[in-house]
Amino acid sequence: MKLNRRNFIQKASASAVGAGVFSILPSEIWNSPVAPSDKIRIGLIGCKSQGFWDLKCHLNYDDAVCVALCDVDSSVLNERAAEIKKTYNQNPLLYKDFRKMLEQKDLDAVIIGTPDHWHCLQLVYACQAGKDVYVEKPMANTIAECNVMVKAANYYNRIVQVGQQQRSGFVFQESMKMIKDGTIGKLRKVNVWGNFNYGTGSDPVADGPVPAGVDYDMWLGPAPSRPFNMNRFHGSWRHFWDYGGGLMSDWGVHLLDMGLWAKDLVQAPSQVLTYAANSSTEKKVRDTFDTMTVVYPKKDYVINWDMTAGVQQGPYEKLYGLAFIGENATIVTDRNSYRVFPEWDGEKKTGKTEAKSYNEGKESHPQHARNFLDCIKSRNTPACPPETGRVAALHAHIPNISARIGEPILLWDDANSRFTNSEKANALIKPEYRAPWTFPNI
Repeated sequence: MKLNRRNFIQKASASAVGAGVFSILPSEIWNSPVAPSDKIRIGLIGCKSQGFWDLKCHLNYDDAVCVALCDVDSSVLNERAAEIKKTYNQNPLLYKDFRKMLEQKDLDAVIIGTPDHWHCLQLVYACQAGKDVYVEKPMANTIAECNVMVKAANYYNRIVQVGQQQRSGFVFQESMKMIKDGTIGKLRKVNVWGNFNYGTGSDPVADGPVPAGVDYDMWLGPAPSRPFNMNRFHGSWRHFWDYGGGLMSDWGVHLLDMGLWAKDLVQAPSQVLTYAANSSTEKKVRDTFDTMTVVYPKKDYVINWDMTAGVQQGPYEKLYGLAFIGENATIVTDRNSYRVFPEWDGEKKTGKTEAKSYNEGKESHPQHARNFLDCIKSRNTPACPPETGRVAALHAHIPNISARIGEPILLWDDANSRFTNSEKANALIKPEYRAPWTFPNI
C-alpha cells in the first residue's frame, strides 16, 4: 500500500510510541517538490567510506533527504557535511554519538556504515527507536550478533535491508533466471573465488596517539580496549577479529550469497571443510587469513570457496567471480558481466543450450538503495532482509571459526545455534562486550 501523509504519520507515530520516543514530522518538508508523504529522512552512522557511498546512492533519488550524520572522527564528519551541503543543499545535524542521533525526531531511517563490530548494537538501538535500517554487510561480526539482529528487526517490525547489493543487480538477476528456468540444466556445483591484493593486511606501524578530533573509546565500542594503531582504524580494521573477518567476510559474504541464491537457500551451513593459512611472504599485520579454501556440502549440490589474497588473477581471467556449473552449461559471472558456456551435444552436434554473454553491467548500489526506499513506503520485504544477511554472514563466520581454532571440519546445528563437534568453536559464537556496553537481548 502506498502511504499518504496521514497514514505515514500514523505509522511513524505508532512505531515511535512503542519504542518510547516521539517522531513529529516538521511542517516545512511539505513544501518540497516530491510529495511530502514520499519524503524519507535518513541519518548515516559511519561516514568515512562505504557508508557515505550508500548515503549518496539514496540521496540521488528525489524522495530521500539527509537529516543527520554521525561519526567518531570530527574531520570526517565535517568534510561529509560540507559535501552534503554542496551537492544536495541539505544541512544535516551532526553527531559523534549515534544514540543522540537516534533521539532526533525527524528521522525515518538509518544507514549503518560502521565497522562490523558495531553493526549489532546500532541496528538494535535503531529498531528500538522505531527507525528502518540499511546495514552494511556482513550483517554482524559474530554469529550471535546476527541472530539477535534478525530477532530485533522482526520484534520491532522494522524494514531492514542488508547491503548485499548484488541481489538488486541486473547481471546476477539474469543469471539466477537462467539457473532457475533450467537453461543450464541441473545445477551441480558453484565455484566461487575472490583474489584481492588488500586481503594480505597492512604494513606494520607502531602504536601512536589518537588523532585530534577522534573519539577512540566510542570507535572501540564493545570491542576490547587496545592502544591506538592506524592499522586498526580507518579501512584496515577488517583484518582483525575484534572488528571484522578479513577478506572472507568482506567479499566472501557477497559472492557466497550468490551461490545460496541459486537454490534460494536460507539455511546456515550444516557442515564446512576448511583450509586456511597466512601463506603470503609479504610482511603484513593481520589476524585474519590471506589464503582459504572452503567446501560447503549442500543437499543436491556443492559450493566451493577459494581465496588467495595478494594476487589479482583468477579463473576465466577474473580476480573474483562465480561459475555456476550445470549439466547443460556453465554460467560465469561477476558484477559487470555474465557468459554462458554450453556443454557439447555429441549426437546433435551442437551446444546443449545457447551461448550468450553480457558485459555492460554496473554496480547495483543505487538499485539496492531504491529497493530500500520503496520498501520503507510499502512495508514489503526488501531484496536482502536480515534472514538472508544472516545466512550469508554465517557462511563466512563458520569457516573463519574453523580456521581460528585449527579444526578443519565443523558441524553446525542451526536450530540450536551451536556446533555439535567442538566446544572451542562454541566459545567463539558470542562476543564478550566491553563495559559499559552490554549484549542486547530481544
